[in-house]
Amino acid sequence: MNWLIDFFGNPDNWSGPDGIPVRLLEHLEFSGLSLLLAMLIALPLGLWIGHTGRGALFAILSANAARALPTLGLLVLIVLLMGVGTIVPVLIPLVALAVPPILVNTYEGLRGVDPDLRDAAYGMGLRGGEVLGRVLVPVALPLILLGLRIAAIQVVSTATVAAYVGLGGLGRFIVDGLATKDFPRTIGGAVLVALLALIVQLGFALVQRVMVSPGVSQRQTVR
Repeated sequence: MNWLIDFFGNPDNWSGPDGIPVRLLEHLEFSGLSLLLAMLIALPLGLWIGHTGRGALFAILSANAARALPTLGLLVLIVLLMGVGTIVPVLIPLVALAVPPILVNTYEGLRGVDPDLRDAAYGMGLRGGEVLGRVLVPVALPLILLGLRIAAIQVVSTATVAAYVGLGGLGRFIVDGLATKDFPRTIGGAVLVALLALIVQLGFALVQRVMVSPGVSQRQTVR
């Protein structure tokens, strides 16, 4: 506890280019851009595969293969190939980490919708896009949001690897603290990352409460 007081109570840790606000903004930039790019890739693909059933095996196998990629190793390789002039090297492995849970949960959410509900929608005269947007997505939304939440937490937690190749973010406190045996700095950085992941978790819980209709939530609970 004294170490945390030493870290958070030190005014020097709250100002300058190495201060907590700057490092937090860098971490949020890495995480936010990575999650956004992953959503742009995985959500449309997962919706299309889940709705049509085409390419499901290839997509799932590719997603599982991406899960096996060592994030730090991939980051180091990209840095060796591209250098560290931009944040692109850290975005690529983080996007690769975030795509699988979004893709798989979106696909599983749509494929898990009751076939009778799908048939009833077509029987009412709705077309493919209307069935997807007005029936399938609202019912599958809890699983879709779960995939986004898992991806966001993984990205926020893993973005600390950027510090290992000289980039910023909250990982700088951990890496620099270990290098100089400044343990309050190391523990403070770890606590900041854990708190950020917890905030993300709570944020998605709030989003789900607002966006998912009570009927769908109750149906998911019963199942």
